[in-house]
Amino acid sequence: MFFQQFCRGLPRGYQLSSRIFYDMQRATFASASGYDKGNSKDRSSTYTDNDTRRHSYVLATLTTVAGIAGAAVYSHFWGREPVYAASPEPGSVIDGLPTYSLADVSKHKTSADGIWVTYKNGVYDISDYVKNHPGGNKILLASGGDIGPYWDMYGAHKQEEIFEMLEGMRIGNIVEVEQRKQGDTTDPYSNDPKRHPALIPSSVKPFNAEPPVSLLMQDYLTPNNLFFVRNHLPVPDVNLEKFRLDIEGIGASGKKVLTLPALKTVFKKKTVTTSLQCAGNRRSDMVKIKPVKGLNWGTAAISTAEWSGASLDDVLKYCGIDLDKVDCDHVQFEGMDRGPDGTTYGASIPIEMARMLKNDIVVAYQMNGVDIPRDHGFPLRIIIPGVVGARQVKWLNKIVLSKDESSSHWQQRDYKGFNSSVDWHNVDFSKSEAIQFLPVQSAICEPVDGQALDDNEEVTVRGYAWSGGGRGIFRVDVSADGGKTWITADIQPSNQSQYKAWAWVFWEATVPLPQGSSGKVELVCKACDSQYNVQPESVEGIWNLRGCLSNAWHRISVSIPTE
Repeated sequence: MFFQQFCRGLPRGYQLSSRIFYDMQRATFASASGYDKGNSKDRSSTYTDNDTRRHSYVLATLTTVAGIAGAAVYSHFWGREPVYAASPEPGSVIDGLPTYSLADVSKHKTSADGIWVTYKNGVYDISDYVKNHPGGNKILLASGGDIGPYWDMYGAHKQEEIFEMLEGMRIGNIVEVEQRKQGDTTDPYSNDPKRHPALIPSSVKPFNAEPPVSLLMQDYLTPNNLFFVRNHLPVPDVNLEKFRLDIEGIGASGKKVLTLPALKTVFKKKTVTTSLQCAGNRRSDMVKIKPVKGLNWGTAAISTAEWSGASLDDVLKYCGIDLDKVDCDHVQFEGMDRGPDGTTYGASIPIEMARMLKNDIVVAYQMNGVDIPRDHGFPLRIIIPGVVGARQVKWLNKIVLSKDESSSHWQQRDYKGFNSSVDWHNVDFSKSEAIQFLPVQSAICEPVDGQALDDNEEVTVRGYAWSGGGRGIFRVDVSADGGKTWITADIQPSNQSQYKAWAWVFWEATVPLPQGSSGKVELVCKACDSQYNVQPESVEGIWNLRGCLSNAWHRISVSIPTE
């Protein structure tokens, strides 16, 4: 990895020779150590032939490097323009590597045989990577074949660092590229809804985006079209005539089925105003410390809306289930968004949490007074105030009362917290609890990071603060000297109890700028909630491999005029 980064810093005329040296280095290591990604001692004799070709490749590479080095020296001393080589596209043919057929690749679907995949004209041995894959065993869907169709579904993979990682597992070429079936060429995201152009995407397929931080405080209730969007899969197109909500499991006398009209007419309409925050909000702060795997959210993966629908407690009682008495441990929620393997997005909350929040959990069909938009769960979304957005399942069509937690990937192998010493080589998701209530959070919205101020004496700072679990915000502190001295901000009234506050608060403070300072000034904010939880000072101590729960002091840099 270091060498690849070093190569990028070289003049373009030398990058090709450096890349070849890097490939030579990898091949030499494989030969010297007796380990070859395409071979193992118990594999067929085909691999012995491949070894021979690889050794030939090393020798050829040495010759090539010598020739390129000589050409580079010649160009340098005689002033001739070098011939620049473009970086190879991911999956393009690399001369000197073995060539495999589709039949060869299809034999490698298990750990015993080695797990191979293809991407365009590349062949890759991902055997050692599978156990660390953030998506769990879903990657095995592509074993022995083309990973491309699955990356069309999970478009967040198509990033430079992911391609670089893939190419690091490269073992050969495939000229006989698999022809996809006609159905496979259909873009699963082609029917996604249109989005507001102001939204800032962190991925396009699936679509994930946040509003500009400068617009976040325009309204206390975030307009629907500016509400942050978090999708894991394509947005389903729901046929209302066929739509049903199923309720089943412990306590239910058989499966109960409710239509959308029934939810709107049989049950009293319940409204709750709550903020939803992605577990990865402010992940970009963690990325500055060390790379993480996740969408690079800024400070606006949080929004607030008024949600209306039937209370979960009323719905369950209608089905003969008493939340306070039912002998189950978890309430599971399942959505209609499906992955390429047919599995749906799902989540669950402990029964104790459902009992604690039973008067406020809503099976919602309206958002800010209108039908929930498609991106946010039309026709139904479960709203669980104070809880991470990942548990508030969109496109809800099933509720299950169970002894077991949801088996969904996003409940079992994602949205969990770890200490900063755990990384992908030693992570065990089974040993961590699923994130539910979120920690105290605040961020500066005005001025924006990097803004040039007109005044060198004081600055008015505005932002939001919120804490999970219904904990209100007691105080927000703001500093203009990096946290040495603090000013207490004024918090705008929100008509919420400090001990049952589901929605954010806005705050404002006018802060004197340090005397004699010029150039850059660091503005900082931190919030304290009603249980006196305070945001931690630094990101380093809370860094985690998925970049979740990023709630350290929020810091921005502004420029002030010199006197």
